[in-house]
Amino acid sequence: MKHQEKHADRQLQRREFIGYLLAAGCTLAVRPVCAQAVMAGSAGSPVKAGAQQAAGVITLFVCGDVMTGRGIDQVLPHPGNPILYEPYMKSATGYVQIAEEANGPIPKPVDFSYIWGDALAELARVKPDARIINLETSVTQSDEAEWKSINYRMHPANIPCITAAQIDCCTLANNHVLDWGRSGLAETLQTLKAAGIKTAGAGRNLREAAAPAVIPVVGKGRVLVFSFGSGTSGIPRGWAAKADKPGVNRLPDFSAETVWGIRDDIGQVKLPGDIVVASIHWGGNWGYAVPHEHQEFARQLIDEAGVDIIHGHSSHHVKGIEVYKGKPILYGCGDFLNDYEGISGYETYRGDLALMYFVSVDSTSGNLLRLQMTPMQIKRFRLNRASLLDAQWLEDVLNREGAWFGTGVELNADNTLALRWASSA
Repeated sequence: MKHQEKHADRQLQRREFIGYLLAAGCTLAVRPVCAQAVMAGSAGSPVKAGAQQAAGVITLFVCGDVMTGRGIDQVLPHPGNPILYEPYMKSATGYVQIAEEANGPIPKPVDFSYIWGDALAELARVKPDARIINLETSVTQSDEAEWKSINYRMHPANIPCITAAQIDCCTLANNHVLDWGRSGLAETLQTLKAAGIKTAGAGRNLREAAAPAVIPVVGKGRVLVFSFGSGTSGIPRGWAAKADKPGVNRLPDFSAETVWGIRDDIGQVKLPGDIVVASIHWGGNWGYAVPHEHQEFARQLIDEAGVDIIHGHSSHHVKGIEVYKGKPILYGCGDFLNDYEGISGYETYRGDLALMYFVSVDSTSGNLLRLQMTPMQIKRFRLNRASLLDAQWLEDVLNREGAWFGTGVELNADNTLALRWASSA
């Protein structure tokens, strides 16, 4: 009975939200999701989503931070040196112990595909054209630890845990890729390149760090991935790449001048029909509020620099979504893989819940056609399909936070979430 009452309340809230949008002079742009969804064909008959894909749709898989170092590295086939220099933990094996105390034993060593769990079946079902993650881990055997409170690293021999999910691009402009020094960064770049994984956001110099990853999509065009990191996420100023110095593509600020510089960089490589992704590591780990400067910066990237998709991350939990002039802005995708199980302090944010974002855009205009999200739960260092109650919890959060931006989500019969947004009448 309580479940039925909660469902009825949710339906009432959704109707009230729709009524608010209509009263404001807006129309709801309802987009199809997966095979269940249809849209009107030229003769008025329904056409399945698959037919729309053939008509020129590019679908990207993006997610929040992927942190395969520390505890996760210790359960993979080739665990690296577990030594840590954290105030409260001196060995990465301690995070394995905490996770097992919370949720039960992990069958170590796990195989390389283990950590992706049920996400692999979702990737196989949706078949995205490109797969993009923010890899927030140094892939190295370096012992050159940076002077900071947390240092993430994964042994290079464990790189098959990334290729197991057929990841096309790792963005690296974040606050952990240089945790083990510039020698660690060099090994990270070399290891990813040898594995056939494109990178953006870090390099041997500023030119390399600022260059996009170019992902060809057969028969549809190209996806250009630019990666940026902000000091607001904890990236030290000294990590910024220079003309003759390795580092990350660190944003100096969120000013119009910075936007114009990005516009010029994009203009040098963008061809007609290219889809441009700006992957940005910004803001703190906890809290739903979106700073005004983030919103303005994202909108200016769309208005001035020709960006089609804003892929935001750093927050350990999902944040609200905006659709601005037909372009999606994901302000915070939340962590996707980490070793935080058993660590207390922010349980109300449900950092154990993650989302797979499948962003489908028109391959000509770059405008958003649909956004499907698959809820996951991190448990035993593995991604598992979230329960109905957890999917409903995410639905409520995204509706609450998205209301500020005129967006909402709807829970489908298969427990996936479909974005709904308002467009001008």
